[in-house]
Amino acid sequence: MIYTLGFAVLVFGLVGALLPDLKWKLGSQSVSIDPLSRLVPVGAVLWVGALWTQSISAQAFFAQAFRDLVFLLGAAMLLKAVEGMGRYTVAAALLVAVGMVGVHHQRAAWSGKPPNEQEQLTTGDMPGSAALASDSELLVELRPGTSLAVWQEWVAAQGWRTQQAFAPADGAATDLDDYWLIDLPQAANWTAALQRIDEAELADWAEPNEVIRLEVLPARITPPLNQKLGVDDPGVREQWALGALQVEALYELLTTREIPIRKRALVAILDTGVDAQHEDLRDNFRSISKKYDDDPRGHGTHCAGIAGAVTNNGVGVASLARSTEYFDISSVKVLRAQGSGTQKDIIAGMIEAVDAGADVISMSLGGFSTQARQRAYNEAVRYANDKGCIVVAAAGNSNRDAATYTPVNAKGVIGVSAIDAELQRAVFSNRVDRIGMAVAAPGVGIYSTKPHNNYDSHNGTSMATPFVSGLLGLMKSIRPELTTREAYSILNRTGVATRNTAQTGKLIQPAAALSALLAETAAH
Repeated sequence: MIYTLGFAVLVFGLVGALLPDLKWKLGSQSVSIDPLSRLVPVGAVLWVGALWTQSISAQAFFAQAFRDLVFLLGAAMLLKAVEGMGRYTVAAALLVAVGMVGVHHQRAAWSGKPPNEQEQLTTGDMPGSAALASDSELLVELRPGTSLAVWQEWVAAQGWRTQQAFAPADGAATDLDDYWLIDLPQAANWTAALQRIDEAELADWAEPNEVIRLEVLPARITPPLNQKLGVDDPGVREQWALGALQVEALYELLTTREIPIRKRALVAILDTGVDAQHEDLRDNFRSISKKYDDDPRGHGTHCAGIAGAVTNNGVGVASLARSTEYFDISSVKVLRAQGSGTQKDIIAGMIEAVDAGADVISMSLGGFSTQARQRAYNEAVRYANDKGCIVVAAAGNSNRDAATYTPVNAKGVIGVSAIDAELQRAVFSNRVDRIGMAVAAPGVGIYSTKPHNNYDSHNGTSMATPFVSGLLGLMKSIRPELTTREAYSILNRTGVATRNTAQTGKLIQPAAALSALLAETAAH
């Protein structure tokens, strides 16, 4: 926003600087355009400051600054061209200024340059607060032996409503079918409600059904690269992350060695949905339910492209999967169009993905909470792990301890932090030193798919997470019985140090990880 504002102020300042003798007639008075020239230094400061702040590196800053200066030169030439239009000159000059700003803004948006968005995932408005669903909901695990009739009668006596929260296909394998949702009246005090539930001695556990929301921050700029990686996807020039992950070595491994593929794995993207008809996703997409196969926000589609865009098909971008034979991408919509969803929605989505046969669950979402509130998430992750599904979650984008974020802090989750082009922790990325299993992946200026055959760049641990999920999809296609612990051991052992390894975990190296897996598989 500041980037565009600064550029706009600069352009209108040029009107006054280049056409100082023009006057705007207002009634019987003429107002000089010259004072607009004073906007030039103001606009320049805003423009340069925003550009520097948003640039991924000095190289990116100077590359974008050069493009903008060329654009400004064009604006100046157009302004001088309208100088001799008589009484229409002022109107024409202002029209040129407005038009140039608009074209610049759209050019920036279309090409993945600012203005843009980074998805930051938070829970609540204040640190430590529990942001309940709009109708104030609680998740309750009933005590063994509690009669449903007694429970429902007690809830009704409080003036509340209740319904079963989850319905896993294998109820005997989990306690999730013992969870019930309580709908409190709008004016109810939920902390007092928790106390009443505790005193009734009908439940073992109760917690707020917290809301997770996506928030928008500016994205950063990535300079085009001179890389082809042996594939014909035009977007690889924008994908610096593939170089950082040594993807060329991965592609060579996948094309020169005989890879023993034992199954076509399934990577489920739990998000805002996925555009299943996208030109760079549809040949690698398996639908769980048609109601999840669109994406009104675009966040889920972006993550899906990172995990498994179709590679070497002449369009769009490349992913870690060199061909479509290794795994499919699927979608479970757990966040609404405005980018929010409840804990209950997310856990229900995890259960649905597992019951649909997902080998990997990729969750580019999360929010602030406390370890004490993780009982339902812990049970959901355990259900997934017991069914052979690996759960991957974003570390979060608040530059704080990821151990205070959920679901990344749930037991059995592989957490993912974000690194930048200098291989250091991205300024927004949460620290993962207190997460049991955590790795790093690129998360700044990540170019990927957007709905309706579009492409764009975003920042965030949201973007880092599907790199890991895609790699795990490859690994599960070779060894379907691979456990979460085994997978993490390989990722950690073959990863490379970043500049802040203690805070980020090791940067995944797909070729090395796959080589290690193949060696282990052959040894067995």
